[in-house]
Amino acid sequence: MLMRTDPFRDLDRLAQQLMGPGTWSRPSAMPMDAYREADEYVVAFDLPGVAADAIDIDVERNMLTVKAERRPVAKGDDVQMELSERPLGVFSRQIVLADTLDTEHIKADYDAGVLTLRIPIAERAKPRKISIGIGTGHKEISG
Repeated sequence: MLMRTDPFRDLDRLAQQLMGPGTWSRPSAMPMDAYREADEYVVAFDLPGVAADAIDIDVERNMLTVKAERRPVAKGDDVQMELSERPLGVFSRQIVLADTLDTEHIKADYDAGVLTLRIPIAERAKPRKISIGIGTGHKEISG
């Protein structure tokens, strides 16, 4: 069996044991990536092993909140756990969204343990041309 050496694995495991699993009042953080793709922002959250119905997404004003709960897998009476490193409990992440994003049209997809949110850029925030009146004619300036 090939083992990857990670000097911080035992420290992480100890911290998880001391703090216990995340709860609704004290959730654990979830890893995420955020990037811009064309005219939308994309935020991807890693939530492996979380059922889609255990994910809650809310937007209030410009605050996006994602909460998820990874529940233990039901095991039979004859199962003896040898090793348990996968964290259980509640995970949460809050992101302050810019005013330039259209929070009314957020799309959410969940596939292969990754929750992907696509947030379009508001029309008012996109570059546009403004015409300037000079005497009787108009001149356009790109902005």
